[in-house]
Amino acid sequence: MSHEGKDGKAPIIGIRRFRIGTDGNGITTLVGFHGCPLRCRFCLNPSSINDESKVKSMSAEDVMKELRRDELYFVATNGGVTFGGGEPFIHSSFIKNVLDMGAKEWRVTVETSLNVPLEKIKLLTPYVDEYIVDIKDMDPNIYSMYTGKDNRLVLSNLSWLMEQGFTKRILCRIPLIPGFNSEEMQERSKDRLVSMGIERFDLFTYTTEQ
Repeated sequence: MSHEGKDGKAPIIGIRRFRIGTDGNGITTLVGFHGCPLRCRFCLNPSSINDESKVKSMSAEDVMKELRRDELYFVATNGGVTFGGGEPFIHSSFIKNVLDMGAKEWRVTVETSLNVPLEKIKLLTPYVDEYIVDIKDMDPNIYSMYTGKDNRLVLSNLSWLMEQGFTKRILCRIPLIPGFNSEEMQERSKDRLVSMGIERFDLFTYTTEQ
């Protein structure tokens, strides 16, 4: 798992500008980190855990310089920056350093599995406007088979965010994963989350290139 280096830099696999309708409101820029605690059988972004040849070591200043190129668009469209990966929360100290340089009018989104220590999440709660949570599946056996880890930390972190009053900031993504779950299981996961109080969902079919 990659973390912020001793030189204060973080491993970045890409900064993608002018994204519309894929990472929340308005025009956004996606900052993709290398490193993830999970090893999903079909990773949506395999370059975040495998190909280190595409990784750039960037300082917080480097990242903010790139983000500021589109600040006018962020403010005009209620857009901003999305941190993804990989798992961005393993780089929460680095993200905090970026945002502390001045992102008060930007919308901040984090795409996360929530399978990280709670202190990583707590560090960024003053900054985050939306959490896009990749739930995978609520069944612990399916989750474990698919990711190589259990989902107890995911559920406890999700409950903690809701206890803080952040329910409306949470969007739960539940994929239909060929060979691992079914549409019925997908709906079952949604029903369990609804019973917890979750209100916003993205249900989709995950397809892989053969």
